[in-house]
Amino acid sequence: MIGVTILGATGSIGTSTLDVLSRNKDKFNIIALTANSNVDKLFSQCEKFKPLYAVVVNAEAADKLKVKLKSVSLDIQVLSGVENLDYVASLNETDYVVAAIVGAAGLSSSLAAAKASKRILLANKETLVMSGQLFMDEVARNKATLLPVDSEHNAIYQCLQSFNGSQGLSDEVRKIYLTASGGPFRKTDLKLLDSVTPEQACAHPNWSMGRKISVDSATMMNKGLELIEACWLFAAKVDDVQIAIHPQSIIHSMVEFIDGSVMAQLGQPDMRTPIAYALAWPERIESGVQSLDLFSMSSLEFEKPDHARFPCIQLAENAMRQGGIMPAVLNAANEIAVQAFLDNEIAFMAISEVVERVLAQTTYHEVNDIKRAVNADSDARLLAYDVVKSMATVGLTGSKNHA
Repeated sequence: MIGVTILGATGSIGTSTLDVLSRNKDKFNIIALTANSNVDKLFSQCEKFKPLYAVVVNAEAADKLKVKLKSVSLDIQVLSGVENLDYVASLNETDYVVAAIVGAAGLSSSLAAAKASKRILLANKETLVMSGQLFMDEVARNKATLLPVDSEHNAIYQCLQSFNGSQGLSDEVRKIYLTASGGPFRKTDLKLLDSVTPEQACAHPNWSMGRKISVDSATMMNKGLELIEACWLFAAKVDDVQIAIHPQSIIHSMVEFIDGSVMAQLGQPDMRTPIAYALAWPERIESGVQSLDLFSMSSLEFEKPDHARFPCIQLAENAMRQGGIMPAVLNAANEIAVQAFLDNEIAFMAISEVVERVLAQTTYHEVNDIKRAVNADSDARLLAYDVVKSMATVGLTGSKNHA
Protein backbone atom coordinates (compact mmCIF):
# COMPACT_ATOMS: atom_id res chain seq x y z
CA MET A 1 0.00 0.00 0.00
CA ILE A 2 1.29 3.43 -1.01
CA GLY A 3 1.01 6.10 1.72
CA VAL A 4 -0.49 9.39 0.49
CA THR A 5 -0.55 12.75 2.25
CA ILE A 6 -2.78 15.46 0.80
CA LEU A 7 -1.77 19.02 1.60
CA GLY A 8 -4.90 21.09 0.98
CA ALA A 9 -7.40 18.24 1.17
CA THR A 10 -10.54 20.39 1.29
CA GLY A 11 -9.82 22.32 -1.91
CA SER A 12 -10.85 21.26 -5.41
CA ILE A 13 -7.64 19.32 -6.14
CA GLY A 14 -7.74 17.66 -2.73
CA THR A 15 -11.34 16.51 -3.10
CA SER A 16 -10.71 15.27 -6.64
CA THR A 17 -7.68 13.34 -5.38
CA LEU A 18 -9.76 11.70 -2.67
CA ASP A 19 -12.32 10.72 -5.30
CA VAL A 20 -9.61 8.97 -7.34
CA LEU A 21 -8.17 7.30 -4.24
CA SER A 22 -11.63 6.03 -3.25
CA ARG A 23 -11.76 4.18 -6.59
CA ASN A 24 -8.41 2.51 -5.92
CA LYS A 25 -8.58 1.52 -2.26
CA ASP A 26 -6.45 -1.57 -2.81
CA LYS A 27 -3.45 0.53 -3.86
CA PHE A 28 -3.33 3.54 -1.54
CA ASN A 29 -3.43 4.30 2.17
CA ILE A 30 -4.16 7.87 3.27
CA ILE A 31 -1.63 9.03 5.86
CA ALA A 32 -2.55 12.68 6.43
CA LEU A 33 -5.12 15.24 5.34
CA THR A 34 -4.59 18.96 5.88
CA ALA A 35 -6.71 22.09 5.65
CA ASN A 36 -6.48 25.74 6.51
CA SER A 37 -9.62 26.15 8.61
CA ASN A 38 -12.47 24.22 6.96
CA VAL A 39 -13.23 21.99 9.93
CA ASP A 40 -16.56 20.62 8.73
CA LYS A 41 -15.27 19.40 5.39
CA LEU A 42 -12.06 18.00 6.87
CA PHE A 43 -14.09 16.19 9.53
CA SER A 44 -16.25 14.56 6.83
CA GLN A 45 -13.12 13.49 4.98
CA CYS A 46 -11.62 12.07 8.16
CA GLU A 47 -14.80 10.09 8.84
CA LYS A 48 -14.70 8.56 5.37
CA PHE A 49 -10.98 8.03 4.81
CA LYS A 50 -9.63 7.67 8.36
CA PRO A 51 -6.11 9.12 7.95
CA LEU A 52 -3.49 8.77 10.67
CA TYR A 53 -3.10 12.55 10.90
CA ALA A 54 -5.24 15.63 10.33
CA VAL A 55 -3.56 19.03 10.25
CA VAL A 56 -5.38 22.35 10.53
CA VAL A 57 -3.28 25.49 10.30
CA ASN A 58 -5.57 27.42 12.63
CA ALA A 59 -5.16 26.24 16.26
CA GLU A 60 -8.73 27.11 17.23
CA ALA A 61 -10.04 25.13 14.27
CA ALA A 62 -7.84 22.21 15.30
CA ASP A 63 -9.48 22.18 18.75
CA LYS A 64 -12.92 22.06 17.13
CA LEU A 65 -11.81 19.18 14.92
CA LYS A 66 -10.55 17.24 17.94
CA VAL A 67 -13.95 17.56 19.61
CA LYS A 68 -15.81 16.43 16.50
CA LEU A 69 -13.53 13.43 15.97
CA LYS A 70 -13.83 12.42 19.62
CA SER A 71 -17.62 12.50 19.34
CA VAL A 72 -17.48 9.70 16.75
CA SER A 73 -14.62 7.82 18.48
CA LEU A 74 -12.10 8.36 15.69
CA ASP A 75 -8.49 7.99 16.83
CA ILE A 76 -6.82 10.48 14.48
CA GLN A 77 -3.91 12.63 15.63
CA VAL A 78 -4.84 16.29 15.12
CA LEU A 79 -2.01 18.79 14.68
CA SER A 80 -1.98 22.52 14.07
CA GLY A 81 0.42 25.09 12.70
CA VAL A 82 2.37 25.56 9.47
CA GLU A 83 5.33 23.59 10.83
CA ASN A 84 3.16 20.47 11.00
CA LEU A 85 2.43 20.71 7.28
CA ASP A 86 6.17 20.19 6.81
CA TYR A 87 6.06 17.37 9.35
CA VAL A 88 3.36 15.28 7.63
CA ALA A 89 4.97 15.94 4.23
CA SER A 90 8.16 14.33 5.57
CA LEU A 91 6.72 11.34 7.46
CA ASN A 92 8.30 7.95 6.82
CA GLU A 93 4.81 6.53 6.26
CA THR A 94 4.21 9.05 3.47
CA ASP A 95 5.32 7.95 0.00
CA TYR A 96 3.40 10.47 -2.13
CA VAL A 97 2.62 14.09 -1.26
CA VAL A 98 -0.15 15.93 -3.08
CA ALA A 99 0.92 19.59 -2.82
CA ALA A 100 -2.38 21.38 -3.31
CA ILE A 101 -2.25 24.21 -0.78
CA VAL A 102 -3.21 27.50 -2.42
CA GLY A 103 -0.74 30.38 -2.35
CA ALA A 104 2.62 31.03 -0.72
CA ALA A 105 1.48 29.00 2.30
CA GLY A 106 2.32 25.88 0.29
CA LEU A 107 5.97 26.75 -0.32
CA SER A 108 7.55 25.31 2.81
CA SER A 109 5.69 21.99 2.78
CA SER A 110 6.46 21.42 -0.92
CA LEU A 111 10.16 21.96 -0.17
CA ALA A 112 9.90 19.66 2.86
CA ALA A 113 8.51 16.91 0.63
CA ALA A 114 11.38 17.41 -1.83
CA LYS A 115 13.98 17.26 0.95
CA ALA A 116 12.38 14.03 2.19
CA SER A 117 12.69 12.47 -1.31
CA LYS A 118 8.94 11.97 -1.78
CA ARG A 119 6.94 11.64 -4.97
CA ILE A 120 5.43 15.12 -5.23
CA LEU A 121 2.16 15.63 -7.08
CA LEU A 122 2.52 19.36 -7.58
CA ALA A 123 -0.62 21.50 -7.81
CA ASN A 124 0.70 24.60 -6.04
CA LYS A 125 1.85 27.13 -8.64
CA GLU A 126 3.65 29.37 -6.14
CA THR A 127 6.22 26.64 -5.48
CA LEU A 128 7.62 27.17 -8.98
CA VAL A 129 6.58 30.77 -9.67
CA MET A 130 8.07 32.12 -6.44
CA SER A 131 10.97 29.73 -5.85
CA GLY A 132 11.46 27.65 -8.97
CA GLN A 133 15.24 27.30 -8.80
CA LEU A 134 15.25 26.50 -5.08
CA PHE A 135 12.58 23.85 -5.46
CA MET A 136 14.00 22.18 -8.55
CA ASP A 137 17.44 22.09 -6.92
CA GLU A 138 15.98 20.30 -3.87
CA VAL A 139 14.13 17.82 -6.09
CA ALA A 140 17.37 16.98 -7.92
CA ARG A 141 19.56 16.97 -4.82
CA ASN A 142 17.31 14.58 -2.91
CA LYS A 143 16.23 12.46 -5.88
CA ALA A 144 12.57 13.27 -5.27
CA THR A 145 10.07 12.45 -8.02
CA LEU A 146 8.11 15.41 -9.36
CA LEU A 147 4.88 14.97 -11.32
CA PRO A 148 2.78 18.00 -12.29
CA VAL A 149 -0.95 17.80 -11.60
CA ASP A 150 -1.98 20.91 -13.54
CA SER A 151 -3.74 19.55 -16.65
CA GLU A 152 -1.53 21.37 -19.15
CA HIS A 153 1.78 20.49 -17.52
CA ASN A 154 0.61 16.94 -16.95
CA ALA A 155 -0.22 16.69 -20.65
CA ILE A 156 3.27 17.92 -21.60
CA TYR A 157 4.80 15.44 -19.18
CA GLN A 158 2.81 12.60 -20.74
CA CYS A 159 3.88 13.61 -24.25
CA LEU A 160 7.55 13.77 -23.27
CA GLN A 161 7.36 10.50 -21.33
CA SER A 162 5.80 8.68 -24.25
CA PHE A 163 8.60 9.89 -26.50
CA ASN A 164 11.81 9.32 -24.56
CA GLY A 165 10.87 8.47 -21.00
CA SER A 166 12.27 11.72 -19.63
CA GLN A 167 10.70 14.84 -18.20
CA GLY A 168 13.01 17.51 -19.57
CA LEU A 169 13.45 18.83 -23.07
CA SER A 170 15.94 17.19 -25.40
CA ASP A 171 17.52 18.35 -28.65
CA GLU A 172 14.76 16.44 -30.41
CA VAL A 173 12.03 18.74 -29.03
CA ARG A 174 11.20 21.78 -31.14
CA LYS A 175 8.37 23.43 -29.22
CA ILE A 176 5.98 23.04 -26.29
CA TYR A 177 2.41 24.15 -26.99
CA LEU A 178 0.60 25.23 -23.82
CA THR A 179 -3.12 25.27 -24.60
CA ALA A 180 -5.65 27.74 -23.21
CA SER A 181 -9.41 28.09 -23.57
CA GLY A 182 -9.14 31.82 -24.18
CA GLY A 183 -11.67 32.54 -21.45
CA PRO A 184 -14.99 34.36 -21.85
CA PHE A 185 -13.63 37.41 -23.72
CA ARG A 186 -11.79 35.72 -26.57
CA LYS A 187 -14.01 37.40 -29.15
CA THR A 188 -15.22 40.45 -27.21
CA ASP A 189 -14.69 43.85 -28.83
CA LEU A 190 -11.56 45.39 -27.26
CA LYS A 191 -13.47 48.62 -26.66
CA LEU A 192 -15.89 46.80 -24.38
CA LEU A 193 -13.35 45.06 -22.14
CA ASP A 194 -13.10 47.88 -19.60
CA SER A 195 -16.84 47.69 -18.96
CA VAL A 196 -17.04 43.96 -18.24
CA THR A 197 -18.24 42.96 -14.78
CA PRO A 198 -16.72 40.49 -12.31
CA GLU A 199 -19.70 38.21 -12.93
CA GLN A 200 -18.96 38.16 -16.65
CA ALA A 201 -15.25 37.55 -16.05
CA CYS A 202 -16.01 34.62 -13.74
CA ALA A 203 -18.27 32.88 -16.28
CA HIS A 204 -15.70 30.45 -17.70
CA PRO A 205 -16.92 28.64 -20.83
CA ASN A 206 -15.47 25.19 -20.02
CA TRP A 207 -14.22 24.81 -16.44
CA SER A 208 -15.87 25.28 -13.05
CA MET A 209 -13.36 27.29 -11.02
CA GLY A 210 -13.11 29.81 -8.18
CA ARG A 211 -13.48 33.51 -8.86
CA LYS A 212 -9.80 34.40 -8.76
CA ILE A 213 -8.62 31.70 -11.18
CA SER A 214 -11.62 32.45 -13.42
CA VAL A 215 -10.46 36.08 -13.73
CA ASP A 216 -6.91 34.83 -14.38
CA SER A 217 -8.31 32.74 -17.20
CA ALA A 218 -10.14 35.78 -18.59
CA THR A 219 -6.92 37.86 -18.59
CA MET A 220 -4.86 34.77 -19.50
CA MET A 221 -2.51 35.52 -16.61
CA ASN A 222 -3.09 31.88 -15.70
CA LYS A 223 -1.28 30.92 -18.92
CA GLY A 224 1.51 33.37 -18.19
CA LEU A 225 2.04 31.74 -14.80
CA GLU A 226 1.81 28.28 -16.38
CA LEU A 227 4.47 29.31 -18.89
CA ILE A 228 6.77 30.17 -15.97
CA GLU A 229 6.02 26.80 -14.37
CA ALA A 230 6.65 24.99 -17.66
CA CYS A 231 10.07 26.59 -17.98
CA TRP A 232 11.06 25.21 -14.57
CA LEU A 233 9.40 21.82 -14.93
CA PHE A 234 10.84 21.01 -18.33
CA ALA A 235 14.12 22.96 -18.26
CA ALA A 236 12.75 25.14 -21.06
CA LYS A 237 13.37 28.71 -22.13
CA VAL A 238 10.54 31.20 -22.63
CA ASP A 239 10.91 30.93 -26.41
CA ASP A 240 10.53 27.14 -26.21
CA VAL A 241 6.92 27.55 -25.06
CA GLN A 242 4.08 28.74 -27.28
CA ILE A 243 0.68 29.50 -25.76
CA ALA A 244 -2.10 28.34 -28.08
CA ILE A 245 -5.76 29.23 -27.61
CA HIS A 246 -7.85 26.10 -28.00
CA PRO A 247 -11.49 26.96 -27.16
CA GLN A 248 -12.72 23.36 -26.90
CA SER A 249 -10.32 22.46 -24.02
CA ILE A 250 -10.01 18.92 -25.38
CA ILE A 251 -6.29 18.97 -26.19
CA HIS A 252 -4.61 19.84 -22.91
CA SER A 253 -1.18 20.56 -24.40
CA MET A 254 1.18 19.36 -27.15
CA VAL A 255 4.86 18.80 -27.87
CA GLU A 256 6.38 19.26 -31.33
CA PHE A 257 9.52 17.32 -32.28
CA ILE A 258 12.20 18.17 -34.81
CA ASP A 259 10.93 15.59 -37.32
CA GLY A 260 7.63 17.50 -37.53
CA SER A 261 5.66 15.10 -35.32
CA VAL A 262 3.31 16.66 -32.77
CA MET A 263 2.16 14.64 -29.77
CA ALA A 264 -0.99 15.77 -27.99
CA GLN A 265 -2.81 14.61 -24.86
CA LEU A 266 -6.60 14.71 -25.21
CA GLY A 267 -9.27 14.20 -22.60
CA GLN A 268 -12.30 15.55 -20.82
CA PRO A 269 -11.75 18.81 -18.89
CA ASP A 270 -11.66 16.91 -15.59
CA MET A 271 -8.79 17.21 -13.09
CA ARG A 272 -9.14 13.60 -12.01
CA THR A 273 -7.32 12.50 -15.19
CA PRO A 274 -3.98 14.21 -14.42
CA ILE A 275 -4.34 13.34 -10.74
CA ALA A 276 -4.79 9.65 -11.55
CA TYR A 277 -1.85 9.74 -13.95
CA ALA A 278 0.43 11.28 -11.30
CA LEU A 279 -0.71 8.79 -8.65
CA ALA A 280 -0.22 5.72 -10.84
CA TRP A 281 2.76 6.70 -13.02
CA PRO A 282 4.25 4.84 -14.80
CA GLU A 283 1.06 2.76 -14.82
CA ARG A 284 -2.59 3.79 -15.24
CA ILE A 285 -5.54 3.52 -12.85
CA GLU A 286 -9.28 4.21 -12.92
CA SER A 287 -10.06 7.91 -12.47
CA GLY A 288 -13.84 8.05 -12.75
CA VAL A 289 -13.58 10.35 -15.78
CA GLN A 290 -16.07 9.82 -18.58
CA SER A 291 -14.69 8.64 -21.93
CA LEU A 292 -14.04 11.26 -24.57
CA ASP A 293 -16.54 10.93 -27.43
CA LEU A 294 -14.33 11.56 -30.45
CA PHE A 295 -17.26 11.25 -32.84
CA SER A 296 -19.14 14.14 -31.24
CA MET A 297 -16.31 16.63 -31.82
CA SER A 298 -16.99 18.71 -34.90
CA SER A 299 -13.74 20.70 -34.82
CA LEU A 300 -10.58 21.50 -32.88
CA GLU A 301 -9.61 25.16 -33.22
CA PHE A 302 -6.31 26.91 -32.46
CA GLU A 303 -5.43 30.61 -32.34
CA LYS A 304 -2.41 32.66 -31.38
CA PRO A 305 -3.18 34.90 -28.39
CA ASP A 306 -3.53 38.62 -29.11
CA HIS A 307 -1.18 40.49 -26.74
CA ALA A 308 -3.31 43.64 -26.99
CA ARG A 309 -6.25 41.64 -25.64
CA PHE A 310 -4.12 39.62 -23.23
CA PRO A 311 -1.20 41.83 -22.08
CA CYS A 312 -0.63 39.65 -19.02
CA ILE A 313 1.04 37.01 -21.20
CA GLN A 314 3.78 39.43 -22.23
CA LEU A 315 4.24 40.56 -18.63
CA ALA A 316 4.74 36.97 -17.52
CA GLU A 317 7.20 36.24 -20.32
CA ASN A 318 9.22 39.33 -19.41
CA ALA A 319 9.21 38.44 -15.71
CA MET A 320 10.51 34.94 -16.46
CA ARG A 321 13.24 36.32 -18.73
CA GLN A 322 14.33 38.66 -15.92
CA GLY A 323 14.21 35.85 -13.37
CA GLY A 324 15.04 36.26 -9.68
CA ILE A 325 12.15 37.68 -7.67
CA MET A 326 10.30 39.03 -10.70
CA PRO A 327 7.95 36.05 -11.25
CA ALA A 328 7.02 36.19 -7.54
CA VAL A 329 6.34 39.93 -7.87
CA LEU A 330 4.21 39.31 -10.97
CA ASN A 331 2.13 36.72 -9.14
CA ALA A 332 1.64 38.83 -5.99
CA ALA A 333 0.73 42.01 -7.87
CA ASN A 334 -1.73 40.09 -9.99
CA GLU A 335 -3.49 38.68 -6.92
CA ILE A 336 -4.00 42.17 -5.50
CA ALA A 337 -5.14 43.56 -8.86
CA VAL A 338 -7.62 40.73 -9.43
CA GLN A 339 -9.12 41.23 -5.98
CA ALA A 340 -9.41 44.96 -6.65
CA PHE A 341 -11.30 44.18 -9.85
CA LEU A 342 -13.59 41.72 -8.04
CA ASP A 343 -14.23 44.47 -5.46
CA ASN A 344 -15.12 46.91 -8.27
CA GLU A 345 -12.17 49.17 -7.44
CA ILE A 346 -10.55 48.95 -10.88
CA ALA A 347 -11.68 47.98 -14.36
CA PHE A 348 -10.86 44.66 -15.98
CA MET A 349 -8.10 45.93 -18.27
CA ALA A 350 -6.48 47.78 -15.35
CA ILE A 351 -5.41 44.44 -13.87
CA SER A 352 -2.46 44.22 -16.24
CA GLU A 353 -1.70 47.91 -15.69
CA VAL A 354 -1.31 47.36 -11.95
CA VAL A 355 1.02 44.41 -12.53
CA GLU A 356 3.09 46.32 -15.07
CA ARG A 357 3.55 49.29 -12.71
CA VAL A 358 4.57 47.07 -9.80
CA LEU A 359 7.12 45.21 -11.92
CA ALA A 360 8.53 48.53 -13.19
CA GLN A 361 8.99 49.79 -9.62
CA THR A 362 10.65 46.60 -8.33
CA THR A 363 14.41 46.16 -8.01
CA TYR A 364 15.75 42.80 -9.16
CA HIS A 365 17.10 40.36 -6.56
CA GLU A 366 18.09 36.72 -6.72
CA VAL A 367 15.99 34.20 -4.79
CA ASN A 368 18.51 32.57 -2.46
CA ASP A 369 16.05 31.19 0.08
CA ILE A 370 12.33 31.02 0.89
CA LYS A 371 12.56 34.16 3.02
CA ARG A 372 13.64 36.20 -0.02
CA ALA A 373 10.72 34.84 -2.06
CA VAL A 374 8.20 35.50 0.71
CA ASN A 375 9.54 39.04 1.28
CA ALA A 376 9.31 39.76 -2.45
CA ASP A 377 5.72 38.55 -2.38
CA SER A 378 4.72 40.73 0.58
CA ASP A 379 6.55 43.80 -0.75
CA ALA A 380 4.86 43.44 -4.13
CA ARG A 381 1.45 43.21 -2.48
CA LEU A 382 2.00 46.44 -0.57
CA LEU A 383 3.17 48.19 -3.71
CA ALA A 384 0.19 46.86 -5.66
CA TYR A 385 -2.18 48.21 -2.98
CA ASP A 386 -0.59 51.64 -3.44
CA VAL A 387 -0.91 51.44 -7.22
CA VAL A 388 -4.59 50.53 -6.96
CA LYS A 389 -5.19 53.44 -4.59
CA SER A 390 -3.35 55.87 -6.88
CA MET A 391 -5.48 54.73 -9.81
CA ALA A 392 -8.65 55.36 -7.85
CA THR A 393 -7.39 58.79 -6.73
CA VAL A 394 -6.79 60.05 -10.27
CA GLY A 395 -9.75 58.21 -11.71
CA LEU A 396 -7.61 55.85 -13.77
CA THR A 397 -9.72 52.72 -13.33
CA GLY A 398 -9.17 51.48 -16.86
CA SER A 399 -5.94 50.59 -18.63
CA LYS A 400 -3.69 52.91 -20.54
CA ASN A 401 -4.77 51.24 -23.77
CA HIS A 402 -8.49 51.17 -23.25
CA ALA A 403 -9.39 53.89 -20.74
